[in-house]
Amino acid sequence: VITCKSQRELAYMKDAGRIAARAHEELGKAIRPGVTTKELDEIAADFIISRGGRPAFKGLYDFPANICTSINEEVVHGIPSPYRRLQEGDIISIDIGVELNGYFGDCARTFPVGDVSEATRELLRVAEEALYRGIAEARVGRRLSDISHAIQSYVEAHGFSVVREFVGHGIGTSMHEEPQVPNFGPPGRGPRLKPGMTLAIEPMVNMGTHEVVTLDDNWTVVTKDLSLSAHFEHTVAVTNGRPEILTLP
Repeated sequence: VITCKSQRELAYMKDAGRIAARAHEELGKAIRPGVTTKELDEIAADFIISRGGRPAFKGLYDFPANICTSINEEVVHGIPSPYRRLQEGDIISIDIGVELNGYFGDCARTFPVGDVSEATRELLRVAEEALYRGIAEARVGRRLSDISHAIQSYVEAHGFSVVREFVGHGIGTSMHEEPQVPNFGPPGRGPRLKPGMTLAIEPMVNMGTHEVVTLDDNWTVVTKDLSLSAHFEHTVAVTNGRPEILTLP
């Protein structure tokens, strides 16, 4: 069942989303060569808790950390480690979930570490723009797959690929609600979008193949060909006007 949220519920979600977005800003100041992913995890957790929120990923399906830190060929669900240090030229995708007053916000960003190559910068640009192309379709009367199609067609037009095994999702009083939001597919399919629907839209974009593999830790997902991957995500509300991004600082 897809739930439509009231204005009051959207306000709660925006409060949670704001904390997640501001945690990304805090991490952006800390990302540099030499920092460990565990240090980033602690910075995010301390910030979220100081604002009255709860790091929503900790313990979700038994995930062991507060945030997901996925470096280079890691697509999603990388586990922060005291032994993993960022290096010049890396990229790191950070996914943050926050629960506040029983409502959830979820957003992800991929950051360059120091100087990265021109090709890497293009991957990040296309992945982020694909997110906004998808968000632009989150309007009353459109169908769910219009979002998916906008993302896929933009990404593939630029020579990259979209991950198919992992998808965006509905969100609200749970981190993961109906519907699933794939990042690929033909337009004009799936449920019609209605005011109050809240979706976490999250393209995962690979430089090479769209195929992925899960590592032995049962969490970390990597590209099958070990090419770079970027991940951008916002929580978005369908309204009677333009889509409203709920994960802004």
